[in-house]
Amino acid sequence: MARKKPTAIDLTEQSVALAEFAAQALVAAEQLAIKKKVVEGFYLDDSERAIAADLPDLSATIKKKLAKKDASFTITDTASIVIALAESLLDGEPLKRLKLIFIAKKLMDCLQSNVVSSVPAKVKKSKPSDTLYQFKITLLSAKPPIWRRIQVKDCTLDKFHQHIQTAMGWTNSHLHQFDIKGKRYGDPELLDDGFEDFDGVDSTKMNLSQILPKTGKQFTFKYEYDFGDGWEHEVMFEGSPPVDPKAKFPLCLEGERACPPEDCGGVWGYVDFLEAIRNKKHEQHKDMLEWIGGQFDPEDFDPRAVTKDMQKGLPDWRSMR
Repeated sequence: MARKKPTAIDLTEQSVALAEFAAQALVAAEQLAIKKKVVEGFYLDDSERAIAADLPDLSATIKKKLAKKDASFTITDTASIVIALAESLLDGEPLKRLKLIFIAKKLMDCLQSNVVSSVPAKVKKSKPSDTLYQFKITLLSAKPPIWRRIQVKDCTLDKFHQHIQTAMGWTNSHLHQFDIKGKRYGDPELLDDGFEDFDGVDSTKMNLSQILPKTGKQFTFKYEYDFGDGWEHEVMFEGSPPVDPKAKFPLCLEGERACPPEDCGGVWGYVDFLEAIRNKKHEQHKDMLEWIGGQFDPEDFDPRAVTKDMQKGLPDWRSMR
């Protein structure tokens, strides 16, 4: 199928979009007082610099910079080049227009990363309160149910993730995230994939007291662990009970059944795993027992042992790097 040739309307819309993007970047830079900030990631090769330097609407100062390989460019310079590219987009042969768009895309990415990196975090870390919270955590789709009822003091969602890990019996070996009212909460340092900026809320700066209803009304959200196996948990906030001055928190009040082994393939893989270890004639019976390192009792659960693990906590992986 022949590729559709861009119309004058298409090119005009692209030109306007480029100019508007550059103008918005300049407005944001003005508000942040970073218009003269030297940008990082100004990656144009020699041929691209030559094309940009030949733009009729570009200032002589920027043209001279483009001729020098070691020259630095400010946000204002970079936005000016994008505007000049936008103005030249309507002229020339198709191949030239394609090159102009490609150069503009590079510079737009450069502006985006440099302006966004200068924006202060919207969510400020606040001091946790002394409130006690009770939750019931249930592993979704597991039959019979695997669940825990825990009590924790107010803390960040990042710390709450650790409480869930130790309460359930996971080993914190995979990525995780929360889904709360349709918003994604997680650790940007872990969830930034290097291709797109993390588009959620920083769980290291958000406390339970900031997301839970002040009325104490029941509130449910999701916690996902290991995006490959897809262990999804329902987290039900059950209220804020009085604090027992003799008790030590966090603690596990009750629950049922053992945590599935890590990397067993999710809920359905866990079903296959149990079938294999229960049936001595199963072709994978021996392999599964060796993999798990011995016997496995799916009904095994001790709230006292779980409480001990919760209070011990997880190793601080950030301090070990």
